[in-house]
Amino acid sequence: MKITLIAIGKTEDKYLIEGIDKYINRLKHYINFSFLAIPDVKNVKNLSEAQQKAKEAELLHKQINNGDVVILLDEKGKKYSSVEFSNYLNKQMVGSVQHLIFIIGGPYGFDDTIYKRANGLISLSDMTFSHQMIRLFFVEQLYRGFSILKGEPYHHA
Repeated sequence: MKITLIAIGKTEDKYLIEGIDKYINRLKHYINFSFLAIPDVKNVKNLSEAQQKAKEAELLHKQINNGDVVILLDEKGKKYSSVEFSNYLNKQMVGSVQHLIFIIGGPYGFDDTIYKRANGLISLSDMTFSHQMIRLFFVEQLYRGFSILKGEPYHHA
């Protein structure tokens, strides 16, 4: 199985980039993982919220193939404990999912076409975090999930 995390916009803060890179490197020991940052839509001040989401959706659809399982990181999504999330990952692998894609949307969330394409929604918390920080939190939770599956001590930290 391959896992891809797609996010709208680039990560700007150095400490977040370093943290994300740290967990991406750790993840490579467990799974074929890639992180794709899609550039922000240009000239957004001239676009409505709906137009911006539609333009972001066009860019996202180009990254998704028909057989991909797409999960949106969304405040309305299902919440998992770390152990439950590791079980979810295991279920995807056992279920012969070839490519699992997680998506972090832009500042206004997702266009309806992306919601319709999605196979599910996951929420990391009831709290609101910046789209920049969610990237780090998510790759850390992916790493934690795989360490749980392997019975490694990291998940107790």
